Amino acid sequence: MAFELPKLNYAHDALEPHIDAKTMEIHHGKHHAGYTSKLNAAVEGTDLEGKSIEDILHNLDLSNGAVRNNGGGFYNHRLFWEVMSPDGGGNPTGELAKAIDDSFGSFEKFKEKFSNAAATQFGSGWAWLCVHQGGGLEVCSTPNQDNPLMPNVGCAGTPILGIDVWEHAYYLNYQNKRPDYIDAFFNVINWNKVAELYEANK
Repeated sequence: MAFELPKLNYAHDALEPHIDAKTMEIHHGKHHAGYTSKLNAAVEGTDLEGKSIEDILHNLDLSNGAVRNNGGGFYNHRLFWEVMSPDGGGNPTGELAKAIDDSFGSFEKFKEKFSNAAATQFGSGWAWLCVHQGGGLEVCSTPNQDNPLMPNVGCAGTPILGIDVWEHAYYLNYQNKRPDYIDAFFNVINWNKVAELYEANK
């Protein structure tokens, strides 16, 4: 079955003023749609056809640029939309909050580490919060559309939170001020969804 562009759980303007409607419209409707259609074209007629995106990425041949770029783009953006919400922001609670404290010392120290990973990723890419078997957490970043599910990208675990730092994710509203966009992202993080992903993958 072909991969499909996931529907958003909120309107394009629902994350304003932190993420503007025009950026959401282009980002989801053009960029993510493009990755989805190109991924389908890249796997059609191959032994990857019919496999889950997670299975494809876990066993990826990194030299397959079409699947690496478009499969990563499909998966990364799907997670990105899920971990944002108009009712987001604040701090995590429960087991996730404890895991963040255990892994980073405090929520503020996690925020600083995550923000720094996003701000210092050279060029296009992503910053991630990943969970390892046993519940430990790690912050890392990857270039382009790479992600921690892929083998040997220098970043491991299962992503439960990701921020897109490609310029198309923020340039209309923030221009070259990436740190302002990163700060704004914390106002829309859906910590309930991140906690759900943590519980499912620890």
